[in-house]
Amino acid sequence: MEERIYGGAAAPKKPERPLMEAMKRGFMGRCPSCGEGKLFRAYLKTADQCPECGEELHHHRADDLPAYLVIFIVGHIVVGAFMGMEAFTDWPGWVHLSIWVPVTLIMSLILIGPVKGAIVGLQWAYYMHGFGDEEDLPETHPELPEHSGRRS
Repeated sequence: MEERIYGGAAAPKKPERPLMEAMKRGFMGRCPSCGEGKLFRAYLKTADQCPECGEELHHHRADDLPAYLVIFIVGHIVVGAFMGMEAFTDWPGWVHLSIWVPVTLIMSLILIGPVKGAIVGLQWAYYMHGFGDEEDLPETHPELPEHSGRRS
């Protein structure tokens, strides 16, 4: 295999994983590696490992990114639709609330799982957060005295 240079050190090149395919598999709730096993064992709880190929999934770190992306997507759709309806109708506020609040909640609940799956697929494709068979160490903090060479 070819070698890449990371920070001056030679490292073997890892096989490239297909990003879009992995994200599509995750979006569909399937294992990003094989596309067969279920990614989730509960509504938003990922399986510890794929029941089909054995790929470990427990160490992903989707964290808050799926929620931010769902807010971004749903917010743009709902606000655009609301503004469009407001421009063409003279509905009172309670009618808008009775339409747009449920639409927002339903869209958010429908999208959060697929978006989280796509994020797990992205992490798998880029060997992030334990998917590269490496220990996921916390970042160092060079601003701390023990890392700057100075003693306090």
